[in-house]
Amino acid sequence: MDMMQRLTDAVSQPLSGQGALDPRVEPPQRGKSTLCPGVPRRVHFLGAGGAGVSGAARVLFEHGHLPSGHDRAEGPHVELLRGLGMRIDVSPQTSARLPAGVEMVVRSAAIPLEDPQVREAEERGLPVLKYAELLGRITPAGRTLAVAGTHGKTTTSWLAYHASRGVAESLQLARPGAIIGGICGRLCTNAIAHEPHGLFVVEACEYDSSFLRLAPEGAVVTNVEDDHLDYFGTTEAIHRDFSKFANKISLGGLMVIGEKVPRVVETSARCPVWRYGRDLFVDLLGERQGRFIIRLRGPGFEIPSIQLGVPGQFNVENAALALGLVIGTSARMWECDIGTVALAAAQGLEQFAGARRRFESWGRVGETELVHDYAHHPTEVRVTLEAARRVFPGRPLHVLFQPHQHSRTSRFLAEFVETLRSADRAVISDVYGARTHIDGGNTATAADVAAGIVRRGTPAAAPGNRSASVREFARGLPQHSVGLVLGAGDIEDIKDELIAELALRGAPAGAAGR
Repeated sequence: MDMMQRLTDAVSQPLSGQGALDPRVEPPQRGKSTLCPGVPRRVHFLGAGGAGVSGAARVLFEHGHLPSGHDRAEGPHVELLRGLGMRIDVSPQTSARLPAGVEMVVRSAAIPLEDPQVREAEERGLPVLKYAELLGRITPAGRTLAVAGTHGKTTTSWLAYHASRGVAESLQLARPGAIIGGICGRLCTNAIAHEPHGLFVVEACEYDSSFLRLAPEGAVVTNVEDDHLDYFGTTEAIHRDFSKFANKISLGGLMVIGEKVPRVVETSARCPVWRYGRDLFVDLLGERQGRFIIRLRGPGFEIPSIQLGVPGQFNVENAALALGLVIGTSARMWECDIGTVALAAAQGLEQFAGARRRFESWGRVGETELVHDYAHHPTEVRVTLEAARRVFPGRPLHVLFQPHQHSRTSRFLAEFVETLRSADRAVISDVYGARTHIDGGNTATAADVAAGIVRRGTPAAAPGNRSASVREFARGLPQHSVGLVLGAGDIEDIKDELIAELALRGAPAGAAGR
């Protein structure tokens, strides 16, 4: 029996095609909601092109606010905000004057207090909030589901949103909302305003202790590893913050955690905790081009078959965590049969086919496949290479990697070398330093990474800046290979340049996309 038939049999009202998920842009819901409490009408965003900040701007716009903003560079999030009609200025430096009528300024963690517009706002007595502080104000009390963890937050958040939407549509509940740090490929947005009483899924970042501004009804912690040590300093400090986050989950809520999350995080929660491998069990039923078919069993429910739309074995656990959170929270909140909720959540989750910059296909040039991923931590790089081997079995795998932050590159130099040596060839672009004002004296370079890979027996080069790295990467890509472009910085902007270089080298130029 297929998923739709099982769900139709389980609920009194069959699903209709109306309101179903589809590949079109998610339309803004402007005018359907009132202003967010505690937030004035005119809000100005600094770092407006950031993944989270731009999502908050969109949600405020959909609630009837009039956001404006500034960013240092053009980008996809800036383009999305402008497409809604917002004024977003782009220049290397902000001007000394705020737009007329601004009542509040919100800055990303990358914007220093010395920014001219921050100083002007303070001189005028306007409130200046960090993005995380604003997020705490606009996420709905008693309805927020937060997804935290060192890795997998964006994908797990979108999986949870789609599962929540599946439940809402099948049981005729209010539409959920979301603010997530990556654009959903099908919905073409990184944020959606919720309807009154709908759930709200938020990606909860640990950097700068941002996630401690939230008080979620339920939460996922995917994993906890060393990262952002430029801020935390020690592993113990990371564990402390995740423990504080767990303690902030509602007493009557639910925390769902990955198999390897430290016990100190689990025991800090006041609410029930479901752990992958103890309370949530997955059976692998099959695999299609790196995308797994699974069975999920949890407290009081079983889903016989789920076809994941995203590749990689690591996404099996991400999907189980997202489903566990949505099923457990929804069944309690709406006092519904947990088996019915489970089937509805699974049907919604199956609709998710990936977020941009998360194993995103850039198409094919000749017989060369191009894929981009946001991976910037050694664990993320390793599992992304493993996924590429499963999706493209037997094909040469060449990697163009842009390290992200000098501090992270220094801390994990040996781990990056060990991970990238498993490629057939690696090209390392100059380190992207988005937070150079706090990177301090960390000095590891792209050349250090490349030299370590060469010493481990894998061809590697560090040609210099982004354009030089693209040229070097393209020159060495053989036909029928896979070109994997990795990094969380501006390496995403090379797509057209790389395709042009591949065409110039003499390969037949195919369409970018399939």
